[in-house]
Amino acid sequence: MADLDRVLVLAGGLSPEHEVSVHSGRGVAEALRRLGVEVQVADVDSTLLDRLAQDPPQVVFPVLHGSAGEDGAIREVLELTGMPYVGARPGACRLAYAKPAAKALMAERGVRVPRGATLPKSAFHDLGAPALMDRLANRLGLPLFVKPDRGGSAFGAAPVTSVQDLSAALVACFAYGDAALVEEQVQGTELAVGVLDTGDGPVALPPVEIVPDGGVYDYAARYTAGRTEFFCPARLDADALAAATEVAMTAHRALGLRDLSRTDVIVGEDGQVVFLETNVAPGLTETSTFPMAAASAGLDFSVVCRDLAHQAFLRG
Repeated sequence: MADLDRVLVLAGGLSPEHEVSVHSGRGVAEALRRLGVEVQVADVDSTLLDRLAQDPPQVVFPVLHGSAGEDGAIREVLELTGMPYVGARPGACRLAYAKPAAKALMAERGVRVPRGATLPKSAFHDLGAPALMDRLANRLGLPLFVKPDRGGSAFGAAPVTSVQDLSAALVACFAYGDAALVEEQVQGTELAVGVLDTGDGPVALPPVEIVPDGGVYDYAARYTAGRTEFFCPARLDADALAAATEVAMTAHRALGLRDLSRTDVIVGEDGQVVFLETNVAPGLTETSTFPMAAASAGLDFSVVCRDLAHQAFLRG
């Protein structure tokens, strides 16, 4: 194994997911340091390009969530510098980050997705919000789920049980993006399924079952210790687990991802797996499902991080 000595972890960013990214970056840095790797942690700012030019690391490990981190922009910059980095390339990031596009691709692959509609803020203004909300509720039925068409960490996402709730949910959603994805709310068991590739091809990690104490896996439930129960592997039968992991593997391959990803699904009451979205930069905090799943698979998180960085180093 070629020597891996110096890694730059990128964490923070300007998206609403800044704090989550900082915590994820800290976790990756500490994991690598436990194995003797020299690690620097940096935010994305006007000093980054000078840092990469004047004191280049062997590998960049982006742990950036939300815009710039997952929309392909920072990966595009790293490609311009010729710097090896962990994770998916820009085009794959852009496709996965655009939730409606990712849903459409998965539907083409025969995967079940929630019925829904994607509408910009301007549509509600130009066409009349009350009439459009009534049409959404009549067409898709209640309950619904509203979320920005891009982004993560459940910012701007909310369940909806009435047309009156839909109005408030859309206002909250548009605070985080210019378009809303309004979907039927699928009832069932929520799972997060990580996919890891450290050089021998992608492998699905054990699915993590998510049971938030308030019934909704929102930002607080995701990142506040004790607010959510996790079961890994999930408490479902072998057929359901196999189907969930197959959806995650299909997403990883169809979206053109590499190294790591996390796909969120719901196993419906009819036993079918419904694809929700795929994240190219899964959370790596102490309450995140990806490290949890790796531990359940018997993997040392420090070794996982080192192997991902080393694989990027070998790609050059």
